[in-house]
Amino acid sequence: MKSKLVRILTARLTVSPLALLAMAATLSTGISLAADRPLQKINVAYSSISGNVSPLWVTQDKGLFRKYGLEVQAILIESGTTTAQALVAGDISFASVAGPAAIQSNLRGADVVIIAGVINTLTFQLYTERGITRPDQFKGKSLGVTRYGSATDFAMRYAVEKYGLDASKDVSILQLGNQPAQLAALEAGRVQGAMLSAPTSLRAKKLGFPMLADLQMLGLEYQHTSIATTKSLLKSKPDLARDFMRAYIEGIHYAKTHRRETMDVLAKYLRTDDKEILDDTYESIITMLVPEKPYPTLKGVQIILRELGAKDPVARSARPEQFVDLSVIKELDSSGFIDRLYKPAAVAKAAPIKEPVAAAPAASKDRPPVQVAEAKTKPATTEEKVKPVAKQIAPATDKAPAPTPTVRAGAQQYTVKAGDTLSKLAERFYNATGNWEQIYEANREVVKNPNYIYIGQKLVIPADG
Repeated sequence: MKSKLVRILTARLTVSPLALLAMAATLSTGISLAADRPLQKINVAYSSISGNVSPLWVTQDKGLFRKYGLEVQAILIESGTTTAQALVAGDISFASVAGPAAIQSNLRGADVVIIAGVINTLTFQLYTERGITRPDQFKGKSLGVTRYGSATDFAMRYAVEKYGLDASKDVSILQLGNQPAQLAALEAGRVQGAMLSAPTSLRAKKLGFPMLADLQMLGLEYQHTSIATTKSLLKSKPDLARDFMRAYIEGIHYAKTHRRETMDVLAKYLRTDDKEILDDTYESIITMLVPEKPYPTLKGVQIILRELGAKDPVARSARPEQFVDLSVIKELDSSGFIDRLYKPAAVAKAAPIKEPVAAAPAASKDRPPVQVAEAKTKPATTEEKVKPVAKQIAPATDKAPAPTPTVRAGAQQYTVKAGDTLSKLAERFYNATGNWEQIYEANREVVKNPNYIYIGQKLVIPADG
């Protein structure tokens, strides 16, 4: 007999005959199928309404799943834990879900596995009630997260401990369900701090709530948003997994190269026509954080295991590789599928930028402008042991715009992303980790210490030699 959860989800995911006819009527889009076969119907879940889910929404709305022979019904299940349970029950085939939910499900014996990494760092901002300007003022206060064990919960406890407070004694952490509920609780005075991400974070800013910390600036590798499925599905239906990921990766490409159309999709799912919110979500998530090659981050999984290991001995003895299956993404990458999508853009990126002194970033935006040029990045699947290890720390939240180094002829401008170090950038641009000093010398006016760079920082990459 099916569990109550499975019965509820099954009823929720049932598609009526009229709905199927309506879906069939939309197949005159001119997009060719992967093969001459009927569309395979699958259910895919996402566990939050945020910009992190945008690649899934774009892939669905632009008919890319149909292109690869799939008829997808995307369902919102506002709980990562429930989403993982639905995966195990077979009610859904894939899920866009936070890393901790997939990992905890696996630790409990389920065969849930992460096959792609969509957001590989923390994207949250800590907003507080008016009047709180210092971390020590949180003592004795209530702080909001979506759910215990979620990415927001991890981020809140991580931030509180960084501030020297004990999350289990000095503050009360309340689970409020979702991002809008957190903001509503902050407005009502039920909590004095909330861990928010785009677009809810920008709404908090527009309401006048101060931002105490931007966790993205910590440069912490963390498996925030992932694509998860089950090991049994990968074994029994490998073609389905490949078709799904082909469509999803092409959806990422579409989102990155079709801004206006993607903004329309964001407006639909985020239910807003506020251009500032849509612009901020597009720039901060799709442009800066969603990778072209969505490899999961093993370091990010290890950080989650370390946090869970404080209470769970099974997590302490687990290895990151137990929770990740790279077979599908590696196959698509090695076949050249991803590179072919970006081939025209790659040629443009290779050309050096010739321009005078770069203007300082606009003071009206919290985040720096989009990078002008960026070299193709390698998938972050191996842990290079190189020096110097450039730690990424947060600059002050209420400071003037950071200075931008001079871009000389033949040089490129680059925006630092999660996991970057000067050595990794030297390997990426020069194929030699030891050439990090070239980058450091070109950026001395903004990089005072080669061991400290942060996400969003503008760097100049000089021509080799």
